[in-house]
Amino acid sequence: MQSFSIPHLVFSSSCSVYGNPEKLPVTEKTPLAKAESPYAMTKQIGEKIAFDHAAINKGFYLMLRYFNPVGAHPSGTLGQLPLESPENLCPVITETAIGKRKKLTVFGNDYPTKDGTCVRDYIHVMDVAHAHTLAFKYLAAQTKPIYDIINLGSGSGISVLEAIHAFEEATGQSLNYEIGARRPGDVVAIYADPSLAEKRLGWIPKYSIKEMMKSAWDWELYLQKNNV
Repeated sequence: MQSFSIPHLVFSSSCSVYGNPEKLPVTEKTPLAKAESPYAMTKQIGEKIAFDHAAINKGFYLMLRYFNPVGAHPSGTLGQLPLESPENLCPVITETAIGKRKKLTVFGNDYPTKDGTCVRDYIHVMDVAHAHTLAFKYLAAQTKPIYDIINLGSGSGISVLEAIHAFEEATGQSLNYEIGARRPGDVVAIYADPSLAEKRLGWIPKYSIKEMMKSAWDWELYLQKNNV
């Protein structure tokens, strides 16, 4: 950035930096807790590097803390294609529904949540993409160097079982799943207070959980049709 005089940085961070928060919803002022996974640790370190660099470079920095991006492009022809077997819930759901997996395991149903399963804040990838264009416009409009942090979430906590049922309702597919033991590294519950994103960027997520699941399913069907 210094060598090529690049003044703007939008960093893809994550809600995982909050660990297991004591209070919900989380805001940008929520203290960062112990990282529950190596991935979460990399995001905490990435933010720290950006913060230290901002103190020297005097540029325009925005940390976007994604919550749980899911779904695919509405055309059904552009989506996520992991090189390895995915562990995130949404692609596991679609792979189970299409037959790539025999069944889906719900990791724990004894958490202190609405139905005993982990709770997350899901946002559509198109809403995330839109947030990036708004983020650059926000940085480009600044006249003084800044280092800012913004949560990208819907503000709604959705449990694993609720996500499964949303998929079934949106697609008409019956999902083969079972309840298993808890998985190490899983945060119990987390969802955002997205008010700062609306205030700073004018960003309001548009897609519902059913629309997210339907777009992910359309992408899975596209992969099957094209033997990917």
